[in-house]
Amino acid sequence: MKLLQTLKEIFLSSLPLLAIIIICLFMAPLDSTKDYIKLTVGYLSVVIGQALFLVGLETSILPLGHLIGGSFAKYKKTIVIILFGFLFGLLATVAEPALAVLAKQANIILPLINNTAFIWITSTGIGICVSLALFRILKDINIKYMFGILYIIVFLVVIFAPKEFVALAFDGSGATTGDVSVPFILALGMGISVTFSKNKTNDDSFGIIGIASVGPIISVLIYGIILKSTNGGVIPPTNDYDLSTTSSLLNIVGGNLLDVLLAILPIIIISLPFQFFLLKIPAREFGKMLLGVLPVYVGLLIFLSGIDYGFGFAGQHIGEAFFSESKPEGFYWLLLLVGFILGAAITLTEPAVSVLGNQIEEITNGHIRKRTISFTLAIGIGFASLLSILKILTQINILYFLVPLYALALILMIFTPKMFVGLAFDSGGVTGGALTSAFLTPLTLGIAQTVSTKFGGNETILTNGFGIIAFISVTPLIAVQILGIIYERTRIRTVQEGIMIKNELDEFLNLNNDQTFTKKEEETLC
Repeated sequence: MKLLQTLKEIFLSSLPLLAIIIICLFMAPLDSTKDYIKLTVGYLSVVIGQALFLVGLETSILPLGHLIGGSFAKYKKTIVIILFGFLFGLLATVAEPALAVLAKQANIILPLINNTAFIWITSTGIGICVSLALFRILKDINIKYMFGILYIIVFLVVIFAPKEFVALAFDGSGATTGDVSVPFILALGMGISVTFSKNKTNDDSFGIIGIASVGPIISVLIYGIILKSTNGGVIPPTNDYDLSTTSSLLNIVGGNLLDVLLAILPIIIISLPFQFFLLKIPAREFGKMLLGVLPVYVGLLIFLSGIDYGFGFAGQHIGEAFFSESKPEGFYWLLLLVGFILGAAITLTEPAVSVLGNQIEEITNGHIRKRTISFTLAIGIGFASLLSILKILTQINILYFLVPLYALALILMIFTPKMFVGLAFDSGGVTGGALTSAFLTPLTLGIAQTVSTKFGGNETILTNGFGIIAFISVTPLIAVQILGIIYERTRIRTVQEGIMIKNELDEFLNLNNDQTFTKKEEETLC
């Protein structure tokens, strides 16, 4: 029953994306019936794989994550908490589906980027920054200072990094915080915050994901610097981006068997010593949790294989088909509208956005409605997708977009309540999910390849094609902080009005001290 319910939810959440794919394919049909069959198999594999993956998570990895996270309260030494935080963040991120998809896409374009190395390097960045986030809570460091310092470091490292790795690094940040890592890291952060935070308020409950997501940006930029220096100071030419495959589905599944196992195995390995020495869950219950890892493995295998076989290539096809010679002059500018609608549609049905909306509605006592948050983020992320495609079509360096956007986000921190700062940066870390990596990134890479072929220019596919996850991740930083500023001003105005009414009522009662009122008159006054 749980699997069927999850399957239904994922299918319904994917319908806006499916509808837009169908509309786009009417304007740019696939080449053969076989391609439509591959797309159908790919789409069904993505839906079924995600359902199995999430059901397995809820019965195995997530309960273990909460138990292990809660057990940190027994430790009092800062160094122990920080070391475990690093290990936790690292191993929880290795199994992220969106990260695996992004690593494979980067390897297709530039074989110098090793799939496994890319995954572990970005995960290491998460681990380091999770430790930093826990250190901030333990030492009661203002979260605004932490974000300010981290993003200054980011843009200093950008100066020395190869331009081919800039957009990829920011995309890596959004791809690393998803269905696996976020619950793990939040469980850990909440446990530490409740136990060790000096403030004992909601402020320290938010921000750990936002801080963690800075790590992959820095680590991928450093990885690019190292690759360039070890390759004679140059980045080799990029390959054509081609997700079409002549391999059978069974061959693709077979090729992914070991990669998926290596992604999940570290999480199981780290849980064993915790079970034996700390958790000591009854053997039968612990065995059920380990057995629940099987649908996680099968689901991730089906998901990734479906993308390889027949889902990602559809995004690439649409991105390229809008430039067909049979289309009217300038027809490709319609891609801006397609990008906006895709970004908004995915956001409105994204489970993480729904969770975020519930959180904000709860902490503002209903003053900011969940629907308001969803539509605000949908419009913002729609524009983010539009800007990403505009960047590709015009071949403008991504930093001309990202620097002003991040600067605006950092300036807004000055006026935003501290709780909303952490919440905004957390929301930026969870908006680039698996479907974004599976469809939107191939779409933008396909556009970039066609732009490079049709119009020339100095920008490579690696430089120009990546970046959509980066845009999608930065928009919530601005949108949620603006909502926070509006909420705070409304709250202050309400409090001031309440004080004025109270003072006027007190003055009235003092002037009429000897007068008696009926019950109805007293109710009217109140």
